[in-house]
Amino acid sequence: MPIGLALVGISLAGSLAIGRDTEEQLLQRIQSEPNPIKKAKEEIKLADLKLSQVQDAYSQGHVEEGAKQLEALIDTVKTTVKTLQDSGRNAAKQPAGFRDLEISIREDIRVLQDLARTVAYFDRAPLEGAVQDLDQLQARVIHSLFPGGTPRTIKGPPTSPTVESPGNATEAR
Repeated sequence: MPIGLALVGISLAGSLAIGRDTEEQLLQRIQSEPNPIKKAKEEIKLADLKLSQVQDAYSQGHVEEGAKQLEALIDTVKTTVKTLQDSGRNAAKQPAGFRDLEISIREDIRVLQDLARTVAYFDRAPLEGAVQDLDQLQARVIHSLFPGGTPRTIKGPPTSPTVESPGNATEAR
């Protein structure tokens, strides 16, 4: 019984390792891909790889390396946003790619927030800055998907028209 479980574990780990792309493979596919949607999906995979590198660096205590990887992650997401916006597609009518990017950014934000909770207080600044940058990029993507009004950030209050006070209650009598 233990031997069978060990074999299943080894084969499962091996199949997961085979399916994982390297950074070089992803960069080659990104450069050679003419379709902006497929290109964006490859860039999303690259961003996921960068995020795992950030997590590895911080978990090993390499804060400076993690901060550099965070910059690379933000640059990759910015490139993906630009790729989709430059594609000429109307995100509201053709959301393919935009929707995947928004979901990926949302997940990245959540992972970075969780990671920041495990890092020493004085080492959190790069993570918090990256979360803010990703939050702004996510707001741009959401605005592309749902144009019509001013974009709202997740942390900001919803915009509402100002309501004038009716005056003092004694004046109304």
